Amino acid sequence: MVLDQIKKILVETMDIEEEKVTLDAKLKDDLNLDSLDSVELIMSAEEEFGIEIPDEDVMNFKTVNDIVNYIEEHK
Repeated sequence: MVLDQIKKILVETMDIEEEKVTLDAKLKDDLNLDSLDSVELIMSAEEEFGIEIPDEDVMNFKTVNDIVNYIEEHK
């Protein structure tokens, strides 16, 4: 499942507590990701799912759900 894989990336590479990673979690406000963290997350997701996510699409990601939905639509 996409959410599980995104959660794994956030927990292992960003040192975020697993229970904080929900579909509704806001990347900036709830998970405290800065722009560098976001780039690292997207690069890891691209590698994990074998897709490329254009920068203009990344700018629209506000929640974990935004990333999950995008990946499910494009993989």
